[in-house]
Amino acid sequence: MAYKIPQSVLVVIHTPALDVLLLRRAGSADPAVAHWQSVTGSKDSEDEPWHATAAREVREETGIDAHASGCVLRDWGIENEYDIWPAWRHRYAPGVVRNRERIFSLCVPVGTPVVLSPREHLEWRWLPRLEAVDWCFSPSNAEALLMLPHCLAALAEGDKT
Repeated sequence: MAYKIPQSVLVVIHTPALDVLLLRRAGSADPAVAHWQSVTGSKDSEDEPWHATAAREVREETGIDAHASGCVLRDWGIENEYDIWPAWRHRYAPGVVRNRERIFSLCVPVGTPVVLSPREHLEWRWLPRLEAVDWCFSPSNAEALLMLPHCLAALAEGDKT
């Protein structure tokens, strides 16, 4: 069995107006609880670049090409470290209990089609950013949504220098 690498991405997909795409996770630890989230996923190999992981996970989970015309994928340069939920630790090598998560955002044009991977997600919806915060089951995902305008402004300012 190939174990998951405890290095993952969180990709907040949004429109220019900051409406956010959320996905309802399939196969959650408690099927009675709806786990809504942004795109997440682990590196395929230790040496896979973060940017490549983010683009690959977006395509696998939503069918969106992060490099398509009108799309802008940005690495925030922010990483979170957290405990892996006990129900999901079996996916990692024995003794691995922590994950490192790198945050990205992907701005897409309004009306970008979404095609879910049914083994990963059951449904999707676009929500205003602040409303989406309340839907996220992951605290780091909710925090990223709250930080979105500030991080985009800081990245845009950095682009000017």
